[in-house]
Amino acid sequence: MKARRQTVLLELIDHEALHSQESLRKRLHQRGFEATQATISRDIKELGLVKRAGDGAYQRPGVEAPNPETALTALERAAAEFLRRVERVQQLVVIRTDAGQAQPLAIALDRAQLPEVVGTIGGDDTILVVARGARSAATLARRLKDFTAE
Repeated sequence: MKARRQTVLLELIDHEALHSQESLRKRLHQRGFEATQATISRDIKELGLVKRAGDGAYQRPGVEAPNPETALTALERAAAEFLRRVERVQQLVVIRTDAGQAQPLAIALDRAQLPEVVGTIGGDDTILVVARGARSAATLARRLKDFTAE
């Protein structure tokens, strides 16, 4: 239970700017974990979390929060370089790359934190993107195709 809670805590701080232990407690509660302030405090210490200088949000040590503009530019470059084909099926987007190129593109997608994207799974030459819905998937597919057309 502790390992799962700490994994979820890391996911939360990687995707949201959480500034207090109370906000962490509330978000953990929403994900089905009951934790006291003391437990969260121990988790923060064990995971070595620190607060960012810029906004005071929790982060992993040595990991700078990606600048949204920089992350989007990196995604545009990665898509232009690695993306070969995009297909949408309902709320899923399947992205094809050449062999060994799916991971860098999946990382760029994750770091860009696009509002349409719930998550990605990257293989060797294929990325599965789960979008928030069919409309979001269509928007994402169009956006990715636009990156390669430039």
